[in-house]
Amino acid sequence: MDGDDRAPTPDAAARERLPNLFEVLSRRTLAPVDLFSFYIYMRDVQRSVDYLDFWLDVSQHMSLCRHYVRELRRSVLVSTPELDKGSKRSSQILDSNGNNMERTSSAEQGPSGVYHDKSGDRQTPDQRLSAFLRNDNGTGHSPQDSAGSHPNSESALEQPRPSFMAGHDGSPSSGNNGSPQHTVARADIRASAEKILYTFLLPGAEREIILPQGILNEITHAIESEGRDDPEVFDAAKDYVFQAMERDAFPGFLRAKALGNIVQPSMMLRLICGLVALFGALWTAFVLIFLNKSRATRCWLILPFTVGIYLLATHQYMLDPIMALLGFSEYTFFSFARIKEPFVKKLLHQRALMCLLWISLIDVALLCLFIFVPGKRL
Repeated sequence: MDGDDRAPTPDAAARERLPNLFEVLSRRTLAPVDLFSFYIYMRDVQRSVDYLDFWLDVSQHMSLCRHYVRELRRSVLVSTPELDKGSKRSSQILDSNGNNMERTSSAEQGPSGVYHDKSGDRQTPDQRLSAFLRNDNGTGHSPQDSAGSHPNSESALEQPRPSFMAGHDGSPSSGNNGSPQHTVARADIRASAEKILYTFLLPGAEREIILPQGILNEITHAIESEGRDDPEVFDAAKDYVFQAMERDAFPGFLRAKALGNIVQPSMMLRLICGLVALFGALWTAFVLIFLNKSRATRCWLILPFTVGIYLLATHQYMLDPIMALLGFSEYTFFSFARIKEPFVKKLLHQRALMCLLWISLIDVALLCLFIFVPGKRL
């Protein structure tokens, strides 16, 4: 999969292809190839949902850090008199810098959603965020270092400064400067990083995932020894997990959900019922032939042959054609949801028609053979 295929398409209706893993994880797809369906597939089929939970928790940690920095910048803007007089332009500068990570072009995003600068000459928004949080740990906010005390407030806002940090305890202080209380405290970021470490990464953890030892050692040392909790700590592990899911799980997910619409327990049930129905049809056909029954009587063979061939074909195709034409997909055993992804719906319709064609041809061939063959009573 090349770089162009990984670029996410915001509008699902404009995407004339199957989605990639990053689009699924970014919630830019619809059923049956959405994040909910992928989560169920990882849980029920791959039995490795812990890897997906780790990736989602790290992404949530990144969002928490962005939210914290954005709130911290706004509190500095509110608490600094010079910036209060700066009218709307200062607010626009602040918001544009606080949200630039979310508006960065998708072409700059790596496979795991981490931003990568193509030129290498400047820091990406995520790198600036991590650098800010590293410098932020343990520094206090001082009026002389605030953005409003510098003549060029615009340039000061473009680069996050350690002085934007509030207190030594790691949580933003409301203090006496009139700054609003933050909904995300510095301690929340630390707790989030430690939760990821203790839940997924340490040996013997509750939901331990398998990662290269070098990556584990780097993350453990960064969090426990260096006291880091910035998102860059988990970048290597996040990329490794993303590539593992993309290589080992995602192709099977697309085969199951974009090319089929039934789950494995349903496939097994259809296989068993189809074999029983086909065996019953063949047994009945030979009995009617050797009893020299009329062709009108043998027309009853249409029912067991059609049922048996239909069920076996749905198992082979991993697709129930009638259900696909009605616009439904099975996400758990006997639980159905509507197909909303346009390209997947079109693809399943085409496969359903092809499946019905093969069912009809095989059914007609067998019925002609066993109905029109001359009977002979033994």
